[in-house]
Amino acid sequence: MSPRIGDIAPDFDVETTNGPINFHEWIGSSWVFFFSHPADFTPVCTTEMGRTAQLSDQFGARNVKPLGLSTDTVAEHKTWIGDINDTQNTTLTFPIVADKDLKVSQLYGMIHPNESTTAAVRSVFIIDPNKKVRLTLTYPMNVGRDFDEILRVIDALQLADAKKVATPADWRPGGKVIIPPSISNEEAKDIFPQGWEEIRPYLRVTDVN
Repeated sequence: MSPRIGDIAPDFDVETTNGPINFHEWIGSSWVFFFSHPADFTPVCTTEMGRTAQLSDQFGARNVKPLGLSTDTVAEHKTWIGDINDTQNTTLTFPIVADKDLKVSQLYGMIHPNESTTAAVRSVFIIDPNKKVRLTLTYPMNVGRDFDEILRVIDALQLADAKKVATPADWRPGGKVIIPPSISNEEAKDIFPQGWEEIRPYLRVTDVN
């Protein structure tokens, strides 16, 4: 079964293109964007790996470490990285997990037998510094990820933690946020001194910096 939101992300020891890692130790005090791929030298995967590398500064600004996974060996990954850098005009430096034996893919529920018994679907796990799974996404093999959405949900999660808020549909950084119903109006006066608009007793919106 795939780890669910709120679960502690399963730990593992594995070889990567940047050397061996223990996952929990490697996370340290960072957030993690952990994402899987069916195989090396495939077209959609190449664009996704390249896009992640292109966004390295954006991930870094959010204290997020990317970690890729593909069901091939370190040697194959390293050859593939050359292709990624060449075709996507980037320099990939984040680690890619070697998972030829499908150990990590199975641990994280990335193998969907009705899709493939040997290749991982496009799974995404956003994991916080407490090693807790905060978001999961699963794409079919032939659909590339939306990286604007991945950055958006990381921003939303981090804002929710920092400001005790929820975010509405289609929220973007700088947009209005929701005061959760679990916070009473009396508590909200201290937490949100800027005030709020009460559309309904259960729907209060405000601005945060």
